Amino acid sequence: MTAPHHAAAPHRAARPDARRVGEPAPGELVVARNRKYNGAAHCVVPGRCLGSDVHGHWIFQGTGEFISRPGAALYTASDAVLLVPHSGDWVATFYDGTHPDGVELYIDLACELSWHRIRPAVVEFHMVDMDLDVVRTRDRGLYLDDADEFGEHRVQMNYPAELCTRMESAAAALMDAVASRQAPFDGRDAAWFTLGRTLP
Repeated sequence: MTAPHHAAAPHRAARPDARRVGEPAPGELVVARNRKYNGAAHCVVPGRCLGSDVHGHWIFQGTGEFISRPGAALYTASDAVLLVPHSGDWVATFYDGTHPDGVELYIDLACELSWHRIRPAVVEFHMVDMDLDVVRTRDRGLYLDDADEFGEHRVQMNYPAELCTRMESAAAALMDAVASRQAPFDGRDAAWFTLGRTLP
């Protein structure tokens, strides 16, 4: 397992793009703010940036954090680590084995990933949630979730055909990567959980 570190990714692009500008530093508050393709709010989850590696930025989301989603406000029931990749149409949330529904890994297919610094030491992470999810649970194993919602929303919200193809291709690749335990789905999240639990 590659140990987490706080250095910038070695393959950082020479010319910054939307996903690079405003990206967080270790220890900074990161508020993940997700919306749907039509602009409707989806969910808001706070966390702390742990650092980055070649795969992306790792953000600790601890138990008992206040979160919101449409029609609900609640507290997180288990520790989680969010991985925002340097590239790709997804974000992955790893759980620590205590999730009440037995969820181990939840990957949201997404587009328009970006960072927005709103004040010193506070960064918002924005993404458009595209409905499709790659999920692994303790009881059910690995499966593709919400394909029916994706089908409904592609009509209701007029998803471009190219975007639909991109999301479906990304979902298939992620299913293969998780099933074969390709990095970063190879257990390296455990070291980031350890680091996250040292935060004050």
